[in-house]
Amino acid sequence: MIRHIGIRNFAIIKNVDIDFNDGLNIITGETGAGKSIVIEAVSLALGSRADTAFVRSGCDKATIQMVADHDGQEYIITREVSSSGRSTCRINDEIVTLGTLSHLCSKLADIHGQYDHQSLLNPDNHLNLVDLYRKEEITPAKADVALLFGEYESLHNKLYTLKKDQAEGQRQKDFMEYELREITEAHLTPGEDEKLADEISLLQNSEKIFQNLAGAYQITAEGELSLLSAMKQVADMVQSTSEYTSELKELAARVTSLYYEYEDACSGIRECRDKTVFDPEALDEAIAREELIGKLKSKHNRDIPQLLEYAEELKVRLDSIENADEEMAQLESEIRKTEIALKGACNKLSDARRKSAVILEKLITEQLAQLNFNDAEFAIDFKESSSFSPEGTDIVEFLISTNKGEPLKPLSRIASGGEMSRIMLAFKKIIGDYDEIPTMIFDEIDSGISGIAASVVGRKLREISESHQIICITHLPQIAACGSSNYRICKHADETMTYTTIDALSDEEQVSEIARLLGGENITETTLASARELISASK
Repeated sequence: MIRHIGIRNFAIIKNVDIDFNDGLNIITGETGAGKSIVIEAVSLALGSRADTAFVRSGCDKATIQMVADHDGQEYIITREVSSSGRSTCRINDEIVTLGTLSHLCSKLADIHGQYDHQSLLNPDNHLNLVDLYRKEEITPAKADVALLFGEYESLHNKLYTLKKDQAEGQRQKDFMEYELREITEAHLTPGEDEKLADEISLLQNSEKIFQNLAGAYQITAEGELSLLSAMKQVADMVQSTSEYTSELKELAARVTSLYYEYEDACSGIRECRDKTVFDPEALDEAIAREELIGKLKSKHNRDIPQLLEYAEELKVRLDSIENADEEMAQLESEIRKTEIALKGACNKLSDARRKSAVILEKLITEQLAQLNFNDAEFAIDFKESSSFSPEGTDIVEFLISTNKGEPLKPLSRIASGGEMSRIMLAFKKIIGDYDEIPTMIFDEIDSGISGIAASVVGRKLREISESHQIICITHLPQIAACGSSNYRICKHADETMTYTTIDALSDEEQVSEIARLLGGENITETTLASARELISASK
């Protein structure tokens, strides 16, 4: 419940604090005093969109702070709107997103204004109102429908995509087969281009390589005066001294190791020399192969591993085209099975709605009778949609007859503004017991009503306030008389500024305010007596 609202520099309000109580909180005041501005401020605290127009003229920012209770926990909610357009949301002094704030506040309070009349006239919203009633039965059935609809829609999307891909694939099939054949027949292997570059470099320089390797081998290993022979003699000489000291032994081992390593290198020179042969045909083949690979890489803008991966992709796509008919047949079979299950879930949901609607029709009719619709008849009309949706297949519209003998017709064709206020209140009474929102806020609830109807609405608000906190702005004395806590908004002006104040009224002040609503500024003993009588009658 909302316990406190503090408003700073908001529109014409400079500094106002209001402590709300349980039960029916009534706010009254002269036209233009700022009653609806209070609702705007509360709406901002509850998560509505901010507007720089809310910032009081000459001020840097507007601040709304609300204290509320929910599930045994206290929340301090703060909204700041700067004149530059920046908006800040805080919960218990922690900055949060507007979405987080709205999610919390959707559990705290429900604001009803003139827009809700239009909402009630719109048949698109009627199904949601039906589903709110006995939601413990309807919600699980809706969840089943939504789950199956998601599967059903997903299968249809897959089938659509498959058909689209198949049509596109058939147009590209010949081209894809050509590309696959081109890559496959190249018999590419990873790293082949790098090996070819080395091979071509070797073949192109084979004569020079052979001459250098042959000369090097002759110097190092051929003949009695070769370096290898000399190193052998050195190794033998040092080895013959190794037995005398550990140092000579270590030195002999190093020299012997160098000799064997050098001998191995000489063998490598000989092997490279022997296999170095100038082969013009091999060079031409290598160059041709390199050019082929280069063209493929350039054409597809891919290296060899990517070309091989692309070839696999082409195989998969071609296989998919070849097997598309079989896949489509399988998908269509799954769609039929899912459609049967979805249809069953929709029927189950519709049955739950229709059973609840029967009870809801009776309860709404009873509430309407209490709201002075003595001969009213209310009905919930069901039609079946030709297509599925996450909400099922029900199309729901509220019908009403407000006079005896008249046929049931849609709300939008029957109800006047005053009638809509009472019809809406009937729904709030029934649905409010199930939506678990502790606070209801009403702005312009008395639009288009007066006299007996106003007294009936006041009593109904008092009745609803037994289980909900109600904050209601009104200009009718019949409704104000029903308040358990009353407040008056006044507007004052000095030479430079306009100020709005809100005061909680004592019992006597409540009498005076209702007398003002009854008789204007000229309050007489007669209007005061009438005010007391009205308050007494509303209890």
